[in-house]
Amino acid sequence: MINRPRTDALLLAGFCAFLFFYGMGQFGLIGADEPRYAQVAREMLERRDWITPTLDGHAWLEKPPLYYWQAMLAYSVLGVTDVAARLPAAIDATLLVIAVYLFFRRFRRGVEIDAALITASCAGVIGFAHAASMDMALAATFSIGMLAWWAWHESETRVYLALFYCCIALGMLAKGPVAPFLAAAVIVVFAAMVRELRLVVKSLWLPGILLFCVVALPWYIAVQMHNPQFFREFILQHNLARFSSDLYHHRQPFWYYLPVTALALAPWTVFVLPAFIQPLRTWWKERKSVSSHADLNLQFGLFACCWLVVPVAFFSISQSKLPGYILPAIPAGAVLLADYLRRHLEHEQPVSKWLAAAHGLVVTAPMVPAILSAYVVTQRRLPAGRPLIISLAIALALSIAIAMTLVSRMRLRMLRFVTLIPVVLAVAAVLKLGTTAIDQTLSTRPLAAEIAAVETHQLPLAVYGVPREIEFGLAFYRNQTAMRYDSGVVPTSEHLLVAPSTWKVNVVAKTSGRRVLLLGTYAPQNVDYYWVAAEGTRP
Repeated sequence: MINRPRTDALLLAGFCAFLFFYGMGQFGLIGADEPRYAQVAREMLERRDWITPTLDGHAWLEKPPLYYWQAMLAYSVLGVTDVAARLPAAIDATLLVIAVYLFFRRFRRGVEIDAALITASCAGVIGFAHAASMDMALAATFSIGMLAWWAWHESETRVYLALFYCCIALGMLAKGPVAPFLAAAVIVVFAAMVRELRLVVKSLWLPGILLFCVVALPWYIAVQMHNPQFFREFILQHNLARFSSDLYHHRQPFWYYLPVTALALAPWTVFVLPAFIQPLRTWWKERKSVSSHADLNLQFGLFACCWLVVPVAFFSISQSKLPGYILPAIPAGAVLLADYLRRHLEHEQPVSKWLAAAHGLVVTAPMVPAILSAYVVTQRRLPAGRPLIISLAIALALSIAIAMTLVSRMRLRMLRFVTLIPVVLAVAAVLKLGTTAIDQTLSTRPLAAEIAAVETHQLPLAVYGVPREIEFGLAFYRNQTAMRYDSGVVPTSEHLLVAPSTWKVNVVAKTSGRRVLLLGTYAPQNVDYYWVAAEGTRP
């Protein structure tokens, strides 16, 4: 007899290890945020300060500390590396997947492994599990909190309600007041849909509120005492002003999160749509009779719909939009699909041919850019000719096989298997074929290594005309402040300078009267690096 829990544990361990942990150090930190957050955690660790985040020695109060604390612990064990910086997100994603599995095993038995693997293989979860950022910490704590609230609602066991309050408090430490606000909004909307607003009052459990305060508030009080500007910078500027204005130049159209959500739910997007529509259609037909005493299966579907919609709708109103903002909604799509799958397996319902065909195409489409990832990263487009034709042929053949399997007698029993194969192949293709190009083109790790190879001792570093990604990346990999010529900070001492290859005239003008030596050119990012003599030395 097969030991189901042991088999499930091996499956989860294998998929989480491959999708979240494997290859996380094959390319360096990318963008501006990853190296900046990683450097903040390093400075906190060096100062043994668990209260005030700092960057370049100055208080940096944009984000709460949960990610920094996790990264500090990882640094303490593994040393300061990009792998250690990304480890917290991978662990958070794994905890989320385990929580989904345990929830379904207890409350929606029969599809628990499907629910967990669907969650693990969502593109948004895989992507942010490899990012040194706060987004996965918020998504994991918020999602586990939502599952805990439903567990309390269905079982009336208050330990689940305590877990809900604890997780939402951790969410507040992950990214601020957005966690309790979104949790409250989901519960209120759900209670209104089932016409039982007393659920909101019942959820306001005094011991839970006290637990929330004990977990979340000590850091907020301590950081405010150490930094009187905290309330103004964090609450007013980085929460309220960020939401109500385009303060940080992240403006996008109102509908921006519709395609982002669809992409984040891939490869399951096609089946999430009917899973989302079905409970809403039933609710609309029976809305006059739906209450807190109605069918729990219908209620659960409605709750997951609220969980999916509320974060997307809330951030769609925001004037500042980034893809990671709606990550807490993505596990709701996985939960909806797993519950939909459970009901269909019970009744052996057939799969629409059009639905199966669309799913096959959506599942295999990412394989094309994955196979050609090196070219896509360097050229920002798909190549023409034979490589593209071969990739398309492979994807099309696999999509036809998937569609035929889904409309066969096996139906949705094979959904997990036929969907995870292309996911694994696409991730493997990126790790095998694309990581070198990603590292060279999008990370400053190779540039930092080149610069270190030509200097006899570490010199001060300055940048001129380069994007923030290069500035913060070099600051992390060299563990030193990158001074900006653009801001009028031109060191008087001997230093290194990194500038775009097209800015040679600007560099000459800015360093007039000083000896300057071109040390090299880093072609993948079109930048030059110079040695600049101290002021007053003879050219």
